[in-house]
Amino acid sequence: MELLRRWGLAQRIRESGFPDDYELSMVFCTSLNGLLLAKEPYPSMRDTPTPAETPEKKQRCPQLWMQPILADAVRQQQRIGLRHLHRLEGFTQDEEGVTSRVVDLRSGEPLQIRSDYLLACDGATSAVRGELGIPMNGRLLSYSINILIRAPGLVSRHRMGPAERYLFVGPEGTWGNLTVVDGQAIWRLTVLGSGQKMDLENFDASHWVRRALGADDIPFEVLSVDPWRRSEMLADSYARGRVLLVGDSGHTMSPTGGMGMNTGMQEVLDLGWKLEGALHGWAGPGLLASYEIERKPIAARNIGFSTQNYNAWRDVPDTRQVCDETPEGVRIRAEVGKRLADSTRVEWESLGLQIGHRYEGSPICVPDGTPPTADDYSIYVPTSRPGSRAPHAWLADGRSTLDLFGRGFVLLAFGAGANTQQLEQAFAHRKVPLVVERVDDPRVAALYERALVLVRPDGHVAWRGETAADAERIVDTVRGAAPGVSWTPTPVHSEEVEA
Repeated sequence: MELLRRWGLAQRIRESGFPDDYELSMVFCTSLNGLLLAKEPYPSMRDTPTPAETPEKKQRCPQLWMQPILADAVRQQQRIGLRHLHRLEGFTQDEEGVTSRVVDLRSGEPLQIRSDYLLACDGATSAVRGELGIPMNGRLLSYSINILIRAPGLVSRHRMGPAERYLFVGPEGTWGNLTVVDGQAIWRLTVLGSGQKMDLENFDASHWVRRALGADDIPFEVLSVDPWRRSEMLADSYARGRVLLVGDSGHTMSPTGGMGMNTGMQEVLDLGWKLEGALHGWAGPGLLASYEIERKPIAARNIGFSTQNYNAWRDVPDTRQVCDETPEGVRIRAEVGKRLADSTRVEWESLGLQIGHRYEGSPICVPDGTPPTADDYSIYVPTSRPGSRAPHAWLADGRSTLDLFGRGFVLLAFGAGANTQQLEQAFAHRKVPLVVERVDDPRVAALYERALVLVRPDGHVAWRGETAADAERIVDTVRGAAPGVSWTPTPVHSEEVEA
């Protein structure tokens, strides 16, 4: 939501149609009309407060609504063209750019596209990554099947009450979950499988829906049945020549925790300004190299978080009597319910993961020798330590400090005596975009901890200090021109990889 705010889309997402009074609790049960194990109450979006550490709270918006909003925003950009029903057939690259071979699937006509760079945003089975010959390492976690259903008025026809997600436990353990999509009629039932492929030929979607509902008299319509693989995978490299992997082409993770899209969007944020620097000529040879150096460890961290959440779903005691209406069944339900509620809580309360990521050891951040804050999935500690996300604070004019970032570097100057001249001259000499923002607010100054704080276009702190006597070195470091890190776009021809 912070990124959507930056792009001017946050309000459109909030007004996309999900009911703001729909309760977003987590329920653990045997079925919607079965037996309750535990309930973690969470308020509706209307009643959810915005955390003090961010200007934006979370928002539910299904992909079927979000994707058209993003596509519409893209269409309004005059320099962007969308080509639907086109397929990338292959590409070659040289020292100056990439030539992509594309075919129009409607007419069969071939098309060549020449570009400075090619970004592989083609998902977990990325053909671009395959042509580059970049391996993925990791493991398969399970096979699952998503069943999308339409069931108007479902919430009023079961005993568990409204919730964002219902996790189902049976004698075999945790077997699936039902997730709200539009807050009205559309739901997604995920049936969990083992590491073996599920028997799709004999898979009866309606049977599983009725099991989840716990009743045979609730009307529903199966809209789609989609099998998929749950895995944790990470590419060996994020770039080869002028071709870079973005999103699921470079990593896969369990959707438990919702970090797949967040990780990809953060990669776009990290890569976008670096590509701009390369295209406009002010980037040093190490700037694009820092994309993999910064983002690959974050992907690994998010993968670990997501797998931990998935394992928490499955890590339950013996549940063979969980459906029994006996004293032993009551005991088992209480035990399993508490265990699931405790172990899955971090999935819903993960602010430290969402905005606490930082770029430790980044070659384009200037370290100041201070120790890092604790790396906790749940707890976010605001800090202006280099590599960290610049903290949010409300300014006197109603803006967030985060609203200052996104168009070049920003030098925050706190106090009348903060001297910005040396850094301004060094940035101007190297033609690197910089805006100076003077903030006369002791509260914000205390949060940012130093008289001068340099923030990158992606909102992460690049440097901080009381003075900038070594301004030229600072600028060369943050633009990737300092000695020690370089990235030469060595041409790699897809035909050679195939051979």
